[in-house]
Amino acid sequence: MKILDKYIISKFLGTFFYAIALIISIAIIFDFSEKVDDFLQREAPARAIIFDYYFNFIPYFVNLFSPLFTFIAVVFFTSKMASDTEIVAILASGVSFKRMLRPYLVAASVLAILSFLLINFIIPPANKTRLEFEEQYIRNPYFNREYNIHRQIGPGNFIYFESYNNQRNIGYKFSIEHIDKESGEMKYKLMADVITWDTIINKWKLENYFHRTIDGLNENVVTGHTLDTLFNFYPDEFGKRINNIETMNYFELNEFIEQEKFKGSDYVVYYEIEKYQRMALPFATFILTIIGVSIASRKVRGGIGLHIGLGLLISFTYILFLQISTTFATNAGLAPVIAVWIPNILYMFLGIYLLKQAPK
Repeated sequence: MKILDKYIISKFLGTFFYAIALIISIAIIFDFSEKVDDFLQREAPARAIIFDYYFNFIPYFVNLFSPLFTFIAVVFFTSKMASDTEIVAILASGVSFKRMLRPYLVAASVLAILSFLLINFIIPPANKTRLEFEEQYIRNPYFNREYNIHRQIGPGNFIYFESYNNQRNIGYKFSIEHIDKESGEMKYKLMADVITWDTIINKWKLENYFHRTIDGLNENVVTGHTLDTLFNFYPDEFGKRINNIETMNYFELNEFIEQEKFKGSDYVVYYEIEKYQRMALPFATFILTIIGVSIASRKVRGGIGLHIGLGLLISFTYILFLQISTTFATNAGLAPVIAVWIPNILYMFLGIYLLKQAPK
């Protein structure tokens, strides 16, 4: 590796980690000042605040803003090199712009791989500890506000709740039915006004139930006041926040998505957005690096300030596009993989254009 490569890589990574460390320090101060009343009110131990919350908050925050600070770091130190005529000297010595870009991409690869490992394997267990702390000391208890809940719990087995109270583990207007896979005909249906999870015997208790069994032309109906039984679902399936997927690694998330698709969950699109973002965000590191170098390598009258201002504008428009496209996925039926990758595709073309316009 040449001296130029080492110089640019060290500048890139050094500026990135310095910027991240600085913003994390500021973020922790603001976050603590915002939550200190909750910590005091709920008597959170100092050890838990430091080690369970903030130690696990840091990797989450680093990865959340990694593409943004990658871009800012590139723009900052490259524009400073351009201002000091270092870029001109490098190009004048016979080094092509594409050759100069190589160490940038090497450093971007390091950050992209780090981001991929963080978001898929390191942050999920850290998030589990952080979210458990938040549930205990910061947030109000989660309350399931879903109505008309439909789930598939097995081949041909479908359940329905009009509503479900996860605080008391009680469902209302419950039904379960079995549909024959080959004929498509309903074979039995069990309905109840109320279904409750009995924590003593670990079974579901039905109240005012109606059980109908169909066998060809024969039909059998059984009614009763109470019935204790087991089903292939449990109360904790209805008492989870959507962001619990943040505690799953890549393989666990894929398995969970398949299970939720099978059950007919309404939140599958949110889970798939999370899955594809875990791939798209590390890749964005390369795109934003190329854009940053192309913008900041030209010496202009406004100097570093103009480059940083333009860099911030592009960064925030990228984040805006990401939010808009994911909104289309959740509300307009756009495929999650397309919604998540649209900003990367658009900015990839922008990067190619700016790369062609960069000084040679």
